[in-house]
Formats: sequence, structure tokens, C-alpha cells
Amino acid sequence: MNSVFHLHDADDVAITRADIAAGDVIDDGIAARSAVPRGHKIATHAVAAGEPVHKYGQTIGFATKDIVPGDHVHSHNLEFRQFEREYAFGVDARPTAYIPEAERATFEGYVRSDGRVGTRNYIAVICSVNCSATAAKLIVDRFREPALAEYPGIDGVVALTHTLGCGTAGAGNYGFDLFRRTLTGYANHPNVVGVLALGLGCEVNQINDLINGWEMPPDRPLSWMTIQELGGTRKTVAEGESRIREMLTAQSGLKRQTVPASKLVLGMECGGSDGYSGITANPALGAAADLLVRNGGTAAFGETTEIYGAEHLLTRRAVSREVGAKLVERIHWWEEHVKRDGSSIDNNPSPGNKAGGLTTILEKSLGAAAKGGTTALADVVEYAEPLSTPGLVFMDTPGYDPVNATGLVAGGSTVLCFTTGRGSVFGCKPTPSLKLATNTEMYDHMSEDMDLNCGVIADGEKTIAEMGQVIFNRILDTASGKQTKSEELGFGDEEFAPWSLATTV
Repeated sequence: MNSVFHLHDADDVAITRADIAAGDVIDDGIAARSAVPRGHKIATHAVAAGEPVHKYGQTIGFATKDIVPGDHVHSHNLEFRQFEREYAFGVDARPTAYIPEAERATFEGYVRSDGRVGTRNYIAVICSVNCSATAAKLIVDRFREPALAEYPGIDGVVALTHTLGCGTAGAGNYGFDLFRRTLTGYANHPNVVGVLALGLGCEVNQINDLINGWEMPPDRPLSWMTIQELGGTRKTVAEGESRIREMLTAQSGLKRQTVPASKLVLGMECGGSDGYSGITANPALGAAADLLVRNGGTAAFGETTEIYGAEHLLTRRAVSREVGAKLVERIHWWEEHVKRDGSSIDNNPSPGNKAGGLTTILEKSLGAAAKGGTTALADVVEYAEPLSTPGLVFMDTPGYDPVNATGLVAGGSTVLCFTTGRGSVFGCKPTPSLKLATNTEMYDHMSEDMDLNCGVIADGEKTIAEMGQVIFNRILDTASGKQTKSEELGFGDEEFAPWSLATTV
């Protein structure tokens, strides 16, 4: 096996397959001028100071000093700079090669009265404000295993707690409306079969106003109450337990039915990325997303700050100029947003990303965008907006993993795939989360948390297309009820993290 990956003929760097010591000769006949860790970049061409450095055939940064073949290319000699991208709206968009309906994949899901299909059955206790969070958790504690055993078909009761809901302007404020949209998305989620909305009573986010936006299907019970009205915490917990038991009794025994994969909404996330993320797990997940789209389903990804510098590859695949322009508008919004905060988009990658071989946001974005596969970009939506357009959809979200995943779930994702190279651990009730490892070493080290090893691509055991099929099959199995590693470990109660944009006063 070659000692490095060559990703594109126009590249100035290769990616190491293993730790390389100073003096080691890679398969190009180039001697390493210093040690280069596994997953990092080694120069294969000379680049003068100030000139762009290329990986994936794209610009990933600019040389801060002269680079010669054999150099380790990283933060000491490569930096982020702004540069112009050609958006070329729609020039690479191609019609989707749909699989004939009679041949499409299926899964076993829960058909709801509104026609949507769930992959899990959860009762959700949704807090209007942080002040009701502890009471919500105390209610949910009454329904830990084995208390749920008498309610077949119910996966759990989850408390959706957060730090928001008061100390801010109310309706009409963008951040507040975005927060309410997130709560609404969870209340209306296909994986939720009953909702208890719980408030304190005096908060800005009043319960009655909140639930007015909840268009609940008739087969989903909704109840609401406040701690102040009920007379305190103990009475609230007792009443909450009683109401949830009624929901559990009404909803237990729900049966799965065979449904087409077109009813699936896949959310895609990458976190704790490394130098292999854009080589193995992300493109393999992109191949799985392509399969889902060809089966008529929806595949969505976000993290706008982590496609920055690669957005031109997506605008070229937009189904229309309008869709591409939506993405560019969100890119410009983020440029101004980080300026107001005195920050920079290149504050991402994280220290862990850099230890794994990623140097600039441009490099990270090019690997992250591979999750989008090759199909046309069908739509761009704002945070927590419904993912109602079949095909590939981009959602405007931050790059922070829990906030991104919360937005995708609020939008209606019924299965989530999460690629990671450093070893992120995560769950997002009510949606099951599959972990896809980018490299075999980490997969073996954290096998109790990882569902699939995409490192077999780097090991030469599978192609990207073959691994994409494996991921797609596991998505169908998970949608049909197979538990993920994060579900087995009990993740998902603490990871609800709405994007906080409203000013706290």
C-alpha cells in the first residue's frame, strides 16, 4: 500500500497513511524533511510564500513561507485568507437518476396520521424556559427502565431542557422566534407520539403562546401546565407523571409497517474531524445520501461555518439560481455575524481538528462538504425550518455539533449519521444517531461508541461506493428499530441545544 493518499492531480500535498519520520521516503520518492503525523499533509510540490496551497484540487490556504517537497504542511506554514470563489449557479446540477418505485428500498416505520413516518416513539416533555428544567427531569425520572416495560413500542420519555425562554425580547425578535421554531419542530416531530409542555408561569415564552404554533396531528396527545399554577415542584411532578401515564397507555402497542425509503429524512453531521474525514467517512456518507435521494428520500446537512470556502461547489449543483443564492446569502450573513462578535470563521478548526491534521477552515470545509454527495442541491433552509423538499437540502446552522444536530432534528430528521475522526460521542433523542468512524485506529479504540468503521476505505478493503451502500443499509436497519451504540449507552437526554441568538437582558 502506498504511504500517502493522492487526492487530486492538481494538489500540492498528499495525506499520510501512517506516522512518517524525518528522512522517510514516501512512494513519490520524496524524503520527509521532518516528522509528519498520520493524517497530516506532506508537500509534494514547491509552493512560494503567499501562493495558494491545493488539496482536493481546491485552495485550502496560503503559504506563509516557502514550502518545498517533503515539508510538513500545517499551521506553521499555511494560513487562511479570504479569496474569491466563482459560484456558477447550477452549472453542475444534473437530474437525479431515480430508482424505479417498484425497486426502491423499504424500512419498517411508524406511519402517522399526517402521512409522515417515524423511526422511534418518544413522549417529549418540552420546557418553555430553563426554570422548568429540573421539574421536567424529575418527571422523566419516573419513567426510566424498567418502568417503560409495561408500555410496548414506546422508546422512552425525554426531557427537552435548555437555558433559554426568558430574559429576552419576545415574539418578533429573530432569536426568540428561531428558538420557538426549534421547540415547535420537536413537538411536531414524526418520532414524537405525545407532548407535555412545561413552564414556570411568569416567563417571556408563555406556554399558551408557544403551543398556538403547534399544529399537532390528531393521533398525538398534547398537554401543558405551569409550576406556578399547580402550586410548586412536587405537585407539578405528580401531575406530570399522571398525564404522561395517560399518553403512554394511549400510545403503547404501536406497530411498524413496511414503507418506502422515500419517507426517510436523514440528517448528516461531522464532528471531531481529522485528516481522514474528507477521504473516508464523509464521502461514503455522501454516497449513502445519494442512494437515499435516488430512492426518493431527503438528505440534509448543515454547519454553514464548515462549508465556508467550499460553498461554490454546492452552488454549482443548485437546482436553480434562487436556491444557490440562498446559500450565498447565508454565507454573507455569517461573515458579518462573526465580525460583530470580534471573531473569525477561521477560529474553526478546533484544537482537536488541528491535531488530526486539519489546518484551515477551507480545508475542513472541503472535507465536510463531501457529506453532500453528488446529487443536485434541491433547497436551502434556515435553522430548524421543516425539511419538506425531497432530495439534498442544506440547513443554515452553526458548526457546533449539538446545535447543528438540534436544528436538523427540529427540521424533521428521523435518522442522523455522525462522522468523526477524533471520537465524538453523541445522541439526540428522539432521533437515533449512527456514529461513523473515519479511521480504523480510532474505531478499534472506541468501538463501544462507533457504529461503523469507514476506515476500511483507507485500509483498501472497501471503495467509497461500497461503504456508502453499507451505511445506507444500516440507515434502513436503524430506521426499522435496530438500536445505535449511542442509544444503547443512553445518550440523547442532555444534547438538546437550540441555537441561542436572542440578546439576554
